[in-house]
Amino acid sequence: MDFKERIEKAVELIKKAGYITAFTGAGISTESGISDFRSPGGIWDRYRIITYQEFLQSSDARQQYWKMKHELFRELRNAKPNNAHKALALLEAKGILKAVITQNIDGLHQDAGSSRVIELHGTNRKAECVNCSKTWPIEEIDEKLEEVEFEPVCDHCGGYIKPATVSFGQPMPEKEMMEAVQEAQRSDLMFMIGSSLQVEPAASIPRITFEKGGKLIFINRTETPWDHLASVVFRESASRVMDAILEALQF
Repeated sequence: MDFKERIEKAVELIKKAGYITAFTGAGISTESGISDFRSPGGIWDRYRIITYQEFLQSSDARQQYWKMKHELFRELRNAKPNNAHKALALLEAKGILKAVITQNIDGLHQDAGSSRVIELHGTNRKAECVNCSKTWPIEEIDEKLEEVEFEPVCDHCGGYIKPATVSFGQPMPEKEMMEAVQEAQRSDLMFMIGSSLQVEPAASIPRITFEKGGKLIFINRTETPWDHLASVVFRESASRVMDAILEALQF
């Protein structure tokens, strides 16, 4: 099918569906100027991966981790939602989209206006104490990083402060995972936008919808291991596809 035919197929699925959700990964935010961390030249290419256990056990690891995050904050601070984020927010406002399940930590879905966002990997908008769970706006910690030699500690209990994101080796947030699974089970149509579907357990979420009899629309620049499950697959940019879908829906 050509692009127009695939858009028509996607719109047909949307009109038939009763409960629609979206699952998003890093690819939806690349048009906002946020690099895909797994891409060559991305942050994970320039810094060694620090596991959660290393963060807890090593002062050097904590300093390296915060230096990486300090660089990431510069990038995220200037990022704005793109048309794909805005399209999902509009679909929610129209009562069509029920939830966004995201692997992203950038907060751009909320900035675009989405209110029902399940963040599987946490958020870079907050920092928290790993001991007592006290939280701070990330800007408050970031501006003091050089002053504390990139190793901030909690002013309440003395525990280590870490961005409220899920690191390698750190357990996934149980509440968010449970909510994501429930939404996937309820969905009779799920958009999958900008994920390689390679990081488990999050990558299993679209499969849950498929296994419960739901349909999938995949929008991703590269192949995924589960493309064969999708009713429609787009390799074009997320913004181009979502703009075309909104136009076809006459929104």
